[in-house]
Amino acid sequence: MWGRRRDRSGLPDAWRTITATSLAHWHVLDEDERERLGHLMAQVADRRWEAANGFALTDEIRVVIAAQAALLVLGLDIDCYRDVTAIVVHPTTVTLHGERAGPARGLATDAPLSVVGQTHDRRGPVLIAWDAARAGARHPERGYNVVLHEFAHKLDMLDGLVDGTPPLPDDAARRRWVEVCTAAYERLRNGEDGGVLRGYAAVNPGEFFAVATEVFFDRPTDLAVEAPALYDVLRDFYRQDPAARTRRAHL
Repeated sequence: MWGRRRDRSGLPDAWRTITATSLAHWHVLDEDERERLGHLMAQVADRRWEAANGFALTDEIRVVIAAQAALLVLGLDIDCYRDVTAIVVHPTTVTLHGERAGPARGLATDAPLSVVGQTHDRRGPVLIAWDAARAGARHPERGYNVVLHEFAHKLDMLDGLVDGTPPLPDDAARRRWVEVCTAAYERLRNGEDGGVLRGYAAVNPGEFFAVATEVFFDRPTDLAVEAPALYDVLRDFYRQDPAARTRRAHL
């Protein structure tokens, strides 16, 4: 259960210490960004949380997951998570059963599926495996982050479609997004990319956006070098420049 709370609803007194210890990104944020992150974290933490399979939620679990979800919208607004009604945390990988969409359009499958995260559309919950979330927070150099990935799906779903295109400010931005992301997606599917995006991004445009988001935040310098146009549209959408932030932190 939650420990004592101080000045931020939903966060324990030790939220800064937990975040600084567990979230590698904390160390490249300036003080204004850290304050903004804490404000957003408190609002994520106020969502409904559930522990699956008898798993016990702790301050660390909620703070670390909330910090990563808040990082995603640091330049946006918490309203982007208006459809995140619940966050369900499992201790580790989950095996899903039952019929679902198959690997090819129009087909269905009931084969068991192992996942570390899952996002339900509309006002459905976000499912997160804690061991994967903790590892992703501590090791951004791997370019794999289940929290960023699943919450990026929620952003993609805001317009009612899971098509790899989140809500954009105008038609020009949307045309540029589609042009750049389609080209990068096709290069990946044709094996012509440089390897910064893992192969799962080629499954469909929705997964492409989620994987690209992971890399944008976790390996921004690599993405900016390998796919500068893709980096630019992600920077414009998220209103953040992680590559510049990383350079600044290492001066």
